[in-house]
Amino acid sequence: MVRKKEYRIGAELVKRGLVTPEHVQEGLQIQARTGGYLGRALVKLGYLREADLLRVLADQLSVQYIDLKNCEIQETAIKKVPAKFATHYRLIPIRLERNTLTICVADPLEVGTVDDLRTLLNCEVKLAISDEMSILEAIKKHYGIGASALEQVVSDEMIRGAGSGNSGITQTMEALDVEDRSKDASMVRFVNQILLEASESRATDIHIEPFEDEMKIRYRIDGILYDAKIPPNLKQFQSSIVSRIKIVANLDIAEHRLPQDGRFKIRAKDKELDLRVSILPTPYGESVNIRLLTTNIFYGLDKIGFSQKNLAILEEVLKKPHGIIFLTGPTGSGKTTTLYACLNKINDHQRKIITIEDPIEYQMKDITQIQIQPKIGLTFSSGLRSMLRHDPDIMMVGEVRDTETAEITIRVALTGHLVFSTLHTNDAPGGIARLLDMAIEPFLVVSSVECIIAQRLVRLICSHCKEKAPAGRGNLLGNIGGVDLGKVVTYRGRGCERCNHTGYSGRTAIHEVLLMSDKIRELCLARASSTEIRRQAAREGMRSLREDGWEKIAQGITTVEEVVRVTQEQVSNV
Repeated sequence: MVRKKEYRIGAELVKRGLVTPEHVQEGLQIQARTGGYLGRALVKLGYLREADLLRVLADQLSVQYIDLKNCEIQETAIKKVPAKFATHYRLIPIRLERNTLTICVADPLEVGTVDDLRTLLNCEVKLAISDEMSILEAIKKHYGIGASALEQVVSDEMIRGAGSGNSGITQTMEALDVEDRSKDASMVRFVNQILLEASESRATDIHIEPFEDEMKIRYRIDGILYDAKIPPNLKQFQSSIVSRIKIVANLDIAEHRLPQDGRFKIRAKDKELDLRVSILPTPYGESVNIRLLTTNIFYGLDKIGFSQKNLAILEEVLKKPHGIIFLTGPTGSGKTTTLYACLNKINDHQRKIITIEDPIEYQMKDITQIQIQPKIGLTFSSGLRSMLRHDPDIMMVGEVRDTETAEITIRVALTGHLVFSTLHTNDAPGGIARLLDMAIEPFLVVSSVECIIAQRLVRLICSHCKEKAPAGRGNLLGNIGGVDLGKVVTYRGRGCERCNHTGYSGRTAIHEVLLMSDKIRELCLARASSTEIRRQAAREGMRSLREDGWEKIAQGITTVEEVVRVTQEQVSNV
């Protein structure tokens, strides 16, 4: 039982200079209307920091205030309290000394918590106080995602015995609400918690990977993979997790030998996500990849990293009535997002736009979109032939993968259509070489291609922990354009809670825009190498990926290390 000191919380806050009497009066009015505690009302109004309130409450109740970010938590204490207790009571055990367990709670006035834990754990319980967000983060860190749900699975299996499988879990065509905690099916809740954690972490992919003696879950955030904190006994629930994902993705739960692909939607934090599921068989079970796509979200061309010069070039090309605009770069470099931004820019009611994609990543209004299905013969090449019969003005081909698709795409452009597509090459000049390698005649390339854009994604410096980097870090990029980069002030992210101590939050693109000028067309007809084409393009003003990255370093939005990481294949020969 906590013992209160004899003072009013409002008067004490004013006495310590944390709020003014006027703030207290406003807080009392809110409290009278909505109930609850005065201190919480002042925090909600923005007049009082939660940490300051908790320190005053700790003093009033004669309990310890603990900053969990700087507190060492004993493993013995964690093992003493089951995950389901920690999650249910929203507490984190701190230390266990003899038979006394110190626990941290957000609301020490809930005296029933102490009595319950004394009975359940058969030990003395000592209270400490911290903010609820830090407690929830500590539970996730020390117990792992969904640990309480997995404990419930074990308990359920002990009660009803083996062989119950996934009974009671039904398929729905509507988007799953991953924040709905009303469902009692523990494996359903566990998978929902994985999806919710990925959404809140801004992950683009979830990797569920089985190995011989363990199972890993990793999130791809800003292009980098991070291990998720998971319970150590996750491996034993491997088949149940995969089966649950198969059910919601409408896949065959009895098939374990062949790859499968599916999709489903979820709702999380007032946004709807489209999830693409891919399952591969491995010697240690099925590996699952889930890609998270935000539906109906489009970026303007001025919001995805184009410099003013490159943006002006692209906008001029978009005004052309026919020709091909290629986006190049490796998988995950943002090519499709840029293509959608281009289509969104020129989408109006005066022109018909048709796309053929694999897969359709975003649904676009007033645009006809086709999903290829190779199993029934609907490929890029066959789809392109049919699309022409629908009298389009603008077409988008998800990817030029082979000679047949390349030839048809070029013919479409030569017959008066504006075409967008992608190639897998390392840079913009390499796009020309790639088309020639596909046995496309040079005269067809120069007659149809208007522009080739290479793209990479670089991580943005976290705005909450941004600081100046040590002098001379620019030397990592070498000498570009005669500028001594080592003398320019650069920045980095120190690492904080907001960015998960990475120093980065979010991404933007760097570009290399190759405009097909007369001289470059002459080089193409002469089957010149990519190096020769690059040199000519540089003389005409094309900036390399690394040079475009340098501009973003100078603007203080990314780091030297990031630009070096994504442009390592670039050779400084300009």
